[in-house]
Amino acid sequence: MTTNPLQRPLDGITVISLEHAIAAPFCTRQLADMGARVIKIERPGVGDFARGYDTRTRGLASHFVWTNRSKESLTLDLKQDEAGDILEQLLAEADVLVQNLAPGAAARMGLSFDALHERFERLIVCDISGYGEGGPYEHKKAYDLLIQSEGGFLSVTGGPGEEHMAKAGCSIADISAGMYAYSGVLSALLLRARTGKGSRIDVSMLEGLVEWMGYPMYYAFEGAEPPPRAGAAHSTIYPYGPFPVGAGDTVMLGLQNEREWASFCTKVLLSAELASDERFDANAKRSANRAQLRQIIVERFATLTIQEVVDRLQHAQIANARVNDMHGVWDHPQLKARDSWREIDSPVGKLPALLPPGRNDAFEPRMDAVPGLGEHTASILGKLGYGTQDLERLRAQGTI
Repeated sequence: MTTNPLQRPLDGITVISLEHAIAAPFCTRQLADMGARVIKIERPGVGDFARGYDTRTRGLASHFVWTNRSKESLTLDLKQDEAGDILEQLLAEADVLVQNLAPGAAARMGLSFDALHERFERLIVCDISGYGEGGPYEHKKAYDLLIQSEGGFLSVTGGPGEEHMAKAGCSIADISAGMYAYSGVLSALLLRARTGKGSRIDVSMLEGLVEWMGYPMYYAFEGAEPPPRAGAAHSTIYPYGPFPVGAGDTVMLGLQNEREWASFCTKVLLSAELASDERFDANAKRSANRAQLRQIIVERFATLTIQEVVDRLQHAQIANARVNDMHGVWDHPQLKARDSWREIDSPVGKLPALLPPGRNDAFEPRMDAVPGLGEHTASILGKLGYGTQDLERLRAQGTI
């Protein structure tokens, strides 16, 4: 039995999304990758405010290009009466509603799961918010950096001292929430296949990020000292982090056990006796005496090129990496060798896009265009029976 290579797991699934910024769009883009039809509802004339974050991708916003390919853009002012009728018709044919509006906004518009479930028993509703429903923080504004702060992420990143704390260089709290929303929707679709009924998914950015903080939290269990900030190095394992080499380059390396430590001393530092040095003969000792050990490593690496260091590390079977900037990632030889890039359409022409991680040999993921604002409004409403005069009237009154 062969599988149709054009058949994707979510073909035939329709998702309506009231989304902005990152968490919800990242969730729904992944649903689109798997074949779902995603109708992105945006404010007329303005759209998802992430469209205006920057103009770095040939005039388009980098965040928007990343999280919105393969979607249809429908402009709709949900404050207008007739917009509610349009949304009702869309939801009647939909499988999933995803929203990350301001806390309480969806419920005020009659879009809570309880209200919708009475009319659309099979509809799955995914609500994404900063802090989740209930509790003292339910209505508190939440942006990625603020959740990084509340979730403890900032307490373990950056250099020593609070003045050197550093946020993640990408929207990690939004990404974690988007990932859990995506997997939650997939689980709800599986559940519906068994029960015939939709369910509600309540995803909070705080809980998504705190789940990812499991290691430092348990390390600081019952009042124990939390892991210290260690910059790009590991806070409790050493040597594990960046080290300068000759010609101003930097190599990243990591040791996990005593066997690797002995190999590192013998084959990389060329100092077998260092392996049994009582200052460094256990990870806890190496971590406690990291300043002394770092000086030794830096001195040995100073006369070597980065390729020589990498060759020694490879020979010793020590994990290592180059410290790439964004240009280095765009040109990464492994991504090229694995044919990881595709071209997608956009309002400004062809753009490169990374294939979704986790390839399945039974199908190709959907890699369609990044939509212009309202690009699909006429076609979506046309299928609902709205003619040219109806569209002109709706535009005139600001509904679309």
